[in-house]
Amino acid sequence: MKDIAIYGAGGFGREIFCYIRRINAVENVWNPVGFFDDGMKKGEPTNYGPILGGIDELNSWTTPLAIVIAIATPKTIESLVSKITNPLVEFPNIIDPSVTFLDKDSVKMGRGNVIGANSLLACNVELGDFNLINWYVQIGHESSLGQFNVVMPNVNISGGVTIGEQNLFGVKSTLLQYIKIGTHVTVGAGSVLLSDAVDNVTYYGNPARIIHKEG
Repeated sequence: MKDIAIYGAGGFGREIFCYIRRINAVENVWNPVGFFDDGMKKGEPTNYGPILGGIDELNSWTTPLAIVIAIATPKTIESLVSKITNPLVEFPNIIDPSVTFLDKDSVKMGRGNVIGANSLLACNVELGDFNLINWYVQIGHESSLGQFNVVMPNVNISGGVTIGEQNLFGVKSTLLQYIKIGTHVTVGAGSVLLSDAVDNVTYYGNPARIIHKEG
């Protein structure tokens, strides 16, 4: 078994702990040792394991350790990953056993991805690094996600959708087929995006319209 810890002890971190436990029920792979969290005191207990410290403690860890990032903010994920410099740290993909792959051999995946319970990936799907995909998410054929994207529960990504970096898709949002999304886009909960997105904006509604632009 390999030691594994979760960075982020909030609700999402506890959910990921449950995914790890469900993976172990199928094949005993992981030994969960606790959580890292810069906002909590080292040694503080949780019902799923102790707080092991923050970024300094992780970078001084002296044995091999797998880390799962459990922070649902794209920019924060990227910033945190850039601060983890310990060569003994690896970033596995955590996939709940209930996830359905229509053709697993055609799915390509980088590192540090999380795919939650009852999600479905069709064929010829590509995931880069550090994408957090919650439960009941559907990703259609020939769709791709770059890195540091956060996909909330019940999102429907249709076939042929291309997604770049650091985007956030709210609960039950829908992306129609073959649209392109670049960087720093937020699609609000329940919204339906019908066409290519503009970078650095927030969309909301059905059909989704720009409601906010950064800068």
